[in-house]
Amino acid sequence: MLSSRSLPITHRPFSPPPPRLLLPSSSALNSFSRFRVSNQSPLSLSISPRDRTFRAVDSHLNLSNNRWKKISCFRHEDFEAENRESEFREEIRDDKLIRLHSSKSSSEEKNLFQNLQEAVKSLFRDTGQPWEVPWTAETTVQVMLIWIASFWLLGSWVIPFAAHMAGFNRGSLTYRGQALYSLLTDITEGLAGIAILRHRLSHFRPLPSDLFKCSLRGTWYLDVALGCFLFPLVNHLSQVNLVLLPLMPSAPVTISSVEQSIIARDPVAMALYATVVSVCAPVWEEIVFRGFLLPSLSKYMPVWCSILISSVAFALAHFNVQRMLPLIFLGVLMGVVLARTRNLFAPMVLHSLWNGFVFLDLMK
Repeated sequence: MLSSRSLPITHRPFSPPPPRLLLPSSSALNSFSRFRVSNQSPLSLSISPRDRTFRAVDSHLNLSNNRWKKISCFRHEDFEAENRESEFREEIRDDKLIRLHSSKSSSEEKNLFQNLQEAVKSLFRDTGQPWEVPWTAETTVQVMLIWIASFWLLGSWVIPFAAHMAGFNRGSLTYRGQALYSLLTDITEGLAGIAILRHRLSHFRPLPSDLFKCSLRGTWYLDVALGCFLFPLVNHLSQVNLVLLPLMPSAPVTISSVEQSIIARDPVAMALYATVVSVCAPVWEEIVFRGFLLPSLSKYMPVWCSILISSVAFALAHFNVQRMLPLIFLGVLMGVVLARTRNLFAPMVLHSLWNGFVFLDLMK
């Protein structure tokens, strides 16, 4: 049941309240004062809640944008760092590849050099011990210098002057006369070299038994036969030498007196030239280069080195650059034959066979 006091409240007519000022209540003031004390910012008094909300949203957006910027910048720097690191790794890899390639090439060159060295060692393995040479290097140098001087003087001055005094002119000689002139010149030069050796080495007599030894005994002919099988290689080296050092285009092409006599088919001249190239030259050249120079060098260096140096001297003595390689190879071949057989007769025969082979080849 409702009371009488509630009826006026329930049935009271609605009337709007009188207007009044919008002043904050004491509780609102207290709460605002607490907000001010807690924030300690006098500017916040003039900021409305809606502005504060907008600013909060803007600050949040700015913060998120800054974060994204920081993230994007970090990713960009990370990408650059990765690129630099990849480039650095590529440079290191390229450097390693270059080093590996250079080390590989150097190892290949080293292996090639070792193989060549082994081949040379195997070639000169059976050359034996050095010769027992009683003279010194001073005697060796003196003999070679005197021989070179006598060879040049006799061939270029003494014999031409003697022929001129006797009323002979080499240019006007016949094929037989030119062949005889060459034979006499070669014999004179050979005898002069032997005389120089005999005179300079007379103080060291008796000489050791393995010096200037010439004998028909033994199996030296087997080494000579093996050397003959290498004659085609000498011809190949002659072609290589012409490729490396070709004849000058301006150089006149001359035909030697030997070739002229072969073209003329003069039997006497050809026989005289065959004697020169197959008998005289092999004898005195082998006495000088393989009989004297090679054993003399073996006193101060290995036998294989003595063979090589004496072969170079043998090639230079022919004064023909276009034949250096085949002459050096021939010198090495005859030096190995001498070192294996210890018989000077063996390289003489091999030298004679080579010159005869060349002479027969010219006659074709």
